[in-house]
Amino acid sequence: MTELRANSVWPALVPLAAHNDPGTQIVAASGTRLTFGDGTESLCGTSGLWNVNLGYGNEHIAEAVHEAMLRASYVSLFRYWSEDIEAAAAQLRDAAGPGRYARVLFTTSGGSANDAVMKLARHFAILDGQPARKTIVGLTGSYHGLTYGAHALSGDDLGQPLYGVDSRQIRHVTPNDLDELERLLSATGDRVAAVIVEPVLGSGAFPLNDEYVERLCALRDHHGFLLVADEVATGFGRTGQMFASESWPGSPDLLIASKGLTNGTQAAAAILVAERVTERFRGSESVFVHAETQAGTPVVGAAISATIDEFERSSVVDQARHLGRTLDAELDAIRAEYPSVLETRGLGNFRAVALADREGEPQREPTVLAGVRHSIRRAGAIVHPGPDGFQLVPALTYTDDDVQTLFAAVRAGLEEYDDALRG
Repeated sequence: MTELRANSVWPALVPLAAHNDPGTQIVAASGTRLTFGDGTESLCGTSGLWNVNLGYGNEHIAEAVHEAMLRASYVSLFRYWSEDIEAAAAQLRDAAGPGRYARVLFTTSGGSANDAVMKLARHFAILDGQPARKTIVGLTGSYHGLTYGAHALSGDDLGQPLYGVDSRQIRHVTPNDLDELERLLSATGDRVAAVIVEPVLGSGAFPLNDEYVERLCALRDHHGFLLVADEVATGFGRTGQMFASESWPGSPDLLIASKGLTNGTQAAAAILVAERVTERFRGSESVFVHAETQAGTPVVGAAISATIDEFERSSVVDQARHLGRTLDAELDAIRAEYPSVLETRGLGNFRAVALADREGEPQREPTVLAGVRHSIRRAGAIVHPGPDGFQLVPALTYTDDDVQTLFAAVRAGLEEYDDALRG
């Protein structure tokens, strides 16, 4: 195999100097396996970037995309629409629960969808006769993307001051802390346009508890802000339901889907919009000013429809529930086996393993955590970093053999880490 050096592409979230390793060049991806430029093969324990829920190379989705490319390779949503994107929007509404949502907006990423949602919430407030509602509330430790607005909304420290990100109309509160949330809303609830939450926070797989969600829904009804479920990561079966917010006591006013939306085949996101919002725009004939050149093309629509078809044909959500129970058992076992495992977190197939340092505190040293991931990689599996350990986000189509391979590699990594702590 000829070695290709990465001298032209600018990689994401790694130093340029670290990007010429052929062990980071993926030359093939099939099912749940990745093949690298150095000839090695690994099990993917991350579903790509949490988006390839059905595994790589799904033939039904590929065929649907191919057909749409030949029939109508591009139709803009700027004043036009295609049958493919209308069909996809209708299927999405049904998949999220008939009657919950009235319309679907399309963007090209979870970050741009969060930007659009913040604009939409402020526009809605003006149409609702409450122009003072400008504030957007998010959660500390959240991740909503790195476009300009989403970067401000993200509650992790991601260099916002370095880039001059404007956070003046953003507030963050601690997840699952009802007192803090209620204090903020008591003081400024009439100026809050939206509260945007991930059902499971992407940076660390911290789930919102039932009490918090129930109170959040009640506070929405009391104060009048829009409640947004950012299901970029948790949508499409990731937590054992098609969407995690299905079990909420009140439906979100807006729901964002992206990662699993096309099984990673297209740059696409969707915002499902409740009737409460659409009726204001319909009644006023006001135009929402957000549009993206590549959003909602026929090819995107075909990929979304084919992905939903595959979920239904193969009962993928049922598979996801079974896999989630298997992960429960495996994670319980490693927590009992390895003293370095501080805790395991998450829901369904969106999980994290938190590690302890020598003093029994959460391990926060990036180089140490990277070493654990490299050990797991050497043992045959790819995992993503977490703030104090690593994350396990497998494809929902994992076999029993895949699970055994994943946890054999995890155990190898934990053994090396435990040995280092003892040394």
